[in-house]
Amino acid sequence: MSTQAADPTPPVDQAGARAAGRGGLAIAVAKVSFILVGFVQQLVFPRILDEAGYGAVSRMLATVSIVNNVVVAMSLQGVSRVTAQTPEGEREQAIRSVLVVHAVLAIVVSTAFALLAGTLADLFKAPAAATPLRVAAGVVLCYGVYAPLVGALNGKKRFLDQAGLDIFYGVSRTVAMTTFAWLFARFLGGDGALGAAVGFALAAALIIPVAVWRGGIGRSGPGGPSTAEYLKFLLPILAAQGGLNLLLQLDLLLLSRASGAYAHLMGLGDKEADKLLAPYRASQLFGFLPYQLLMSVQFVLFPMLAKASADNDPAAVRRLTRIGMRLAFLITGLVAGSIASLAPHLVRFAFPESIALQAAPFARVYSLGLGGLAILGVASAALASLRYERWSMALTWLAASLVLGAVVLLRPEGTFGPELLRATAYATAGAMALSGALAALALWRAAGALVPPLTVVRVGLAVAVVVALGSLVPWLGKLLTPVVAALAALVYLLVLVVTKELGAADLDLVRAVVARRRK
Repeated sequence: MSTQAADPTPPVDQAGARAAGRGGLAIAVAKVSFILVGFVQQLVFPRILDEAGYGAVSRMLATVSIVNNVVVAMSLQGVSRVTAQTPEGEREQAIRSVLVVHAVLAIVVSTAFALLAGTLADLFKAPAAATPLRVAAGVVLCYGVYAPLVGALNGKKRFLDQAGLDIFYGVSRTVAMTTFAWLFARFLGGDGALGAAVGFALAAALIIPVAVWRGGIGRSGPGGPSTAEYLKFLLPILAAQGGLNLLLQLDLLLLSRASGAYAHLMGLGDKEADKLLAPYRASQLFGFLPYQLLMSVQFVLFPMLAKASADNDPAAVRRLTRIGMRLAFLITGLVAGSIASLAPHLVRFAFPESIALQAAPFARVYSLGLGGLAILGVASAALASLRYERWSMALTWLAASLVLGAVVLLRPEGTFGPELLRATAYATAGAMALSGALAALALWRAAGALVPPLTVVRVGLAVAVVVALGSLVPWLGKLLTPVVAALAALVYLLVLVVTKELGAADLDLVRAVVARRRK
């Protein structure tokens, strides 16, 4: 908001802007650290557990994350909105009111999750998964209490406290999960997934009193929206986030069901089925990186897109859409192309050889296909910014349906082992790529702009060159793999420079952003 010259308080506004900037930077650092700590966590598990144990942990985390991430999204958006929009004198009462709603929801959802644990285990054809899932219901309960407390901090613009909690929790969660997984696998019955669930629940319980200490729980009294009004606001978030988080984990859970069913038919034990999940999760870890990195584009650019839409400025909408989607295509090509070019080597660099060698045959195609997930995420965020929330939600559920249909229909009957892994990965990659294309077309229809066709061609050419060259590179050892990956990224950028996709204007834009941040 601009300030007139006669405004007697510009220093206060500048101080507030600086504080908001520091807070935004803190949140960004917290998000990056959360991704990095989670990445490290996935690298530790295969080294303290066997293949079956890592596969079982991956299934437990995939299942509980569908629920947890929905709870977190609803809590952060709901409580933050109420806190920010309520007058100062009524704020603490409003916070208490919505915290009570979320506490009740947490009890209901976690209880339902615990009761359905056996049903979910049967659905995944993994009877041993029931007990870890029941324990993980405690995580759902704790998240349902912790996330609203963080949402209140966000609404109060206490971003440093929010970031500190997230960083502390991310580290403590990883330490607790890996420690208890190791203890249970080695000394307490051999079930690493159960140990990871116990550590997860303990870490989630530990962070609640810390969050209460930093933010409080409000005060009793009248204030805030009615329960019916608040639930009405939360329902669309539930629908949208439910589809998104189901999409992210659906292929792994479908693989669990198929591998469990085929293992039983072949007279093999549950552990043989769980072993197949380990290499798939290893490839998935790299495949998700473009989507995770592009979340920063959503947070920075699309609030501006929302403002342009609210101001009824179609020219600005088209311009910002082109900028945002071009950036999304360039980053997706850079990350997905570089990963795909050396995907067999990257999984070998990060994971034990027994897991990496199984992931290598399908990792390249899978990484490329999941670039469509990144485009889907950015396009959906842009559509929501333009008030096409229903389109965004429909596209996410459509993508989940495409993954389900592709995996089930294209998977050969009676497959197990490498064939099942490859069929699941290829079907998912194709469905994700198609979903990204459909989302981009929907955004073009809504905004009247997307990216120049030549940008798509040039990015595609750069990715093709990098992947072709990467497929010729032999295994050079773990020490040189990151170096070669960096060279692959450099080759991608050079192709874009040679084809004149990247030029002086892009360099000027980077300089302008850097200069603006220094002010």
